[in-house]
Amino acid sequence: MIFPDYRPRRLRQNKSFRRMISETRLSIDDLILPLFVIEGKNVKNPIPSMPGHYQLSIDNLVKTVKEASGLGIPAVILFGIPDKKDPLGTGAYAKNGIVQKAVKAVKDRVSDILVITDVCLCGYTDHGHCGMIDKQLVDNDASLDLLARTALSHAKAGADMVAPSDMMDGRVAEIRQILDENNFSNTPIMSYAAKYCSSYYGPFREAAGSSPQFSDRSTYQMDPANSIEAIREASMDIEEGADIIMVKPALSYLDIICRIREEIDLPVAAYNVSGEFSMIKAAAEKGWIDEKKVMMETLLSIKRAGADMILTYFALDAAEELRNK
Repeated sequence: MIFPDYRPRRLRQNKSFRRMISETRLSIDDLILPLFVIEGKNVKNPIPSMPGHYQLSIDNLVKTVKEASGLGIPAVILFGIPDKKDPLGTGAYAKNGIVQKAVKAVKDRVSDILVITDVCLCGYTDHGHCGMIDKQLVDNDASLDLLARTALSHAKAGADMVAPSDMMDGRVAEIRQILDENNFSNTPIMSYAAKYCSSYYGPFREAAGSSPQFSDRSTYQMDPANSIEAIREASMDIEEGADIIMVKPALSYLDIICRIREEIDLPVAAYNVSGEFSMIKAAAEKGWIDEKKVMMETLLSIKRAGADMILTYFALDAAEELRNK
């Protein structure tokens, strides 16, 4: 097909034509809203690097979840901020931990939204790493039981899905086993399968108070240079019992989303992370970009790459935009 016999602009000349031939459609159904929950009452601490987002006490968390549900957003994912931290991250799997209490409150008061929980230890350990420390190194195998106990405690609290983000080898199998042994075989696992050691996590670490106190996470999170390894990681998690595979971050790893979508036949999630969100917010505040248009273009690009669902701090704003289209 060559010009002048073929003119691609014929089908771009008005909005109705463009709608009819659109290859990718972004929907409210694709969105998952991340939220930060903290102890206390009537707490709404602004997160300076993430405009419009807050550390929320459970009462205010429930209000935000109700808002999300009212917009048609199908799911939220919760990140807990404990009062105290220790070397073993005991707050992560405590029966009355902040996430456990938050899950119960949300499930009691907002029945029509899925509650996903982040399963990790970094926000609960005083060293800020995602596993147990032995001689300044993260001990993979010693961490698995605590991660599994955390996932089980979330399921017992009523979580609809658990999402291990720690990147310890073998943690999906350990979690699947403990859930099955405790009659939670219907609780799915959304695995952070290809989670890269990225510099885009800075605002999140401020929000969650989860920065490592020494070294970095390059010994367990993936090297940004690698893509074949992502397929191995995803395949291993599938063999261990994962139900959904996640890529994190999204924008600098659209090729990874695309490759996993082509090679893996499970649902694929992508995390539009805090640094990606904050860069758009900062540029918009300077007047350099149109925030709403860049937001929607960004989310559409993640969907076009192959993501079935998108974890994004833009979820509320994007849902409003999609409802008004």
